[in-house]
Amino acid sequence: MPLNRRKFLKKSAVTGAGVAFAGAVGAPAAQAVEARKGHRPVKRYALTVMGTTDLHGHVFNWDYFKDAEYADAAGNAQGLARISTLVNAIRKEKGRANTLLLDAGDTIQGTPLTYYYAKVDPITAKGGPVHPMAQAMNAIGYDAVALGNHEFNYGIETLRKFESQCDFPLLGANALDAKTLKPAFPPYFMKTFRVQGAPPVKVAVLGLTNPGIAIWDKAYVQGKLTFPGLEEQAAKWVPKLRSMGADVVVVSAHSGASGTSSYGDQVPYVENSAALVAQQVPGIDAILVGHAHLEIPELKVTNAASGKTVVLSEPLAFAERMSVFDFQLVFERGCWRVESVAASVRNTNAVADDPRITRLLKDEHDVVVAYVNQVVGSATETLTTVEARYKDAPIIDLITKVQEDVVRAALVGTQYASLPVIAQASPFSRTSEIPAGDVTIRDLSSLYVYDNTLVAKVLTGAQVRAYLEYSANYFVRTPAGAVVDTEKLTNANSRPDYNYDYVSGLRYDIDIAQAEGSRIKNLTYGGAALDDAQQFVFAVNNYRANGGGAFPFVASAPEVWSESTEIRTRIAEWVTAKGSLDPAEFASVDWKLTREGTPVF
Repeated sequence: MPLNRRKFLKKSAVTGAGVAFAGAVGAPAAQAVEARKGHRPVKRYALTVMGTTDLHGHVFNWDYFKDAEYADAAGNAQGLARISTLVNAIRKEKGRANTLLLDAGDTIQGTPLTYYYAKVDPITAKGGPVHPMAQAMNAIGYDAVALGNHEFNYGIETLRKFESQCDFPLLGANALDAKTLKPAFPPYFMKTFRVQGAPPVKVAVLGLTNPGIAIWDKAYVQGKLTFPGLEEQAAKWVPKLRSMGADVVVVSAHSGASGTSSYGDQVPYVENSAALVAQQVPGIDAILVGHAHLEIPELKVTNAASGKTVVLSEPLAFAERMSVFDFQLVFERGCWRVESVAASVRNTNAVADDPRITRLLKDEHDVVVAYVNQVVGSATETLTTVEARYKDAPIIDLITKVQEDVVRAALVGTQYASLPVIAQASPFSRTSEIPAGDVTIRDLSSLYVYDNTLVAKVLTGAQVRAYLEYSANYFVRTPAGAVVDTEKLTNANSRPDYNYDYVSGLRYDIDIAQAEGSRIKNLTYGGAALDDAQQFVFAVNNYRANGGGAFPFVASAPEVWSESTEIRTRIAEWVTAKGSLDPAEFASVDWKLTREGTPVF
């Protein structure tokens, strides 16, 4: 166990605190494998660092939404049970005492398995369960895990309880106590590797999380925690780690490599800054990258100050890949020097589940499978998101209808009760389907895959118009008469599906032949042209309400109501109360794609 870890976890902030693991880590062989002048042997050491990221609650190769083994067109496999098999093989090959196992965050949110143990049978309850991700990661033997932004989705109490259940530290050098500006979590982890016939090798792992937490989970962290930029905090901590004798410095960063941000100027720190950290902060040997859900086997970045190469790697999310960093060190002039670093990724589809992990979590898995298969209603027809990106789909109208109803009921008796309520929703998944007949919790959960909650804001007609124009930038400009390929019609400027919004209660056309900013046509409310001064209550998810996606006006708009119940739960409650799911009760064609007035479809 890391020294004094339990004592550390009871504090919200400790100056200069980290986690140290010193001493007996086996006896790997540093061997005299070549000779220099005078035939003095050169001592070398090989270290392997394994890394995962964005596990999002995937323990099993199982799709809870489809109630079946996970499968996709690329033949990928998922889950920590597969990762465990890869880890075991590398430890056997390299010697466990020559390896580290890290993760770059987003661990406790993302599947019905993690939702169940946060909300239905919560780990925070007295005598409550041990979180399945803690059980699995403890059993596999993780050394350290960086905090991801989704770690904060269920509030700080749940995160702290999860932290107390882990046999490894949760690192966040830039997660600071808002009052003292001291670390609220261990900034680093240090491990000493003994080398036969040579001084030990000290490896430091610096954990960095995402500044966007301040926006995306504002309700939980405002006034309690603050999240400065990764570059700033790396520049503070890396020299300290080197001065403490670190021979190798690895950063585990829940931050992509692109140098971009999804939240505009909401906070003055870059969201995806891993490559900037490598470029700007000397003294780093390698960075395990997370957050972006991309696969980057190896990216080499030259540090501007030292001229040295920093190696980055990001494994694919959901335990589909594992990054492997192979370090070669040489002992010269009285100290260890990193001679080379090579990174690659291993594919979990090449191995089987580790039965030790599947056995360990079988009971939890079975409970959740039973939970998501509960029937809560019946649908009169099949509803699907297959075309929801480019056609107004009834299945998305269901989300907006539920949000409208919840907010209207919440505002009864308030000064805002007379204002019209409109709502936003996004086509999160391209494969969600609610079948005709019995409707289960898993059917509804597959429609709303995120643990977002509902917020009510007040916007003017002019602001709503600007919001819609921004949303319409999701479509690739396509001239009238040009062939329309639906596979190439969306995701302009790499915008993800979850950052395209429907807005209910209005009628409008999106003219994709026009330039960005001039696409919303025939915008009406109540059968008349939209009045720019008209006020609306806007039912919006907390991610968007707090600035996620950088949609205009909404983050700064007056907030009149919010709640902590997930939108997913509200949908299940709505369907349960109705007993039936009939599109006649919620579906309407509010928008369509056009080109110079002619409908695209």
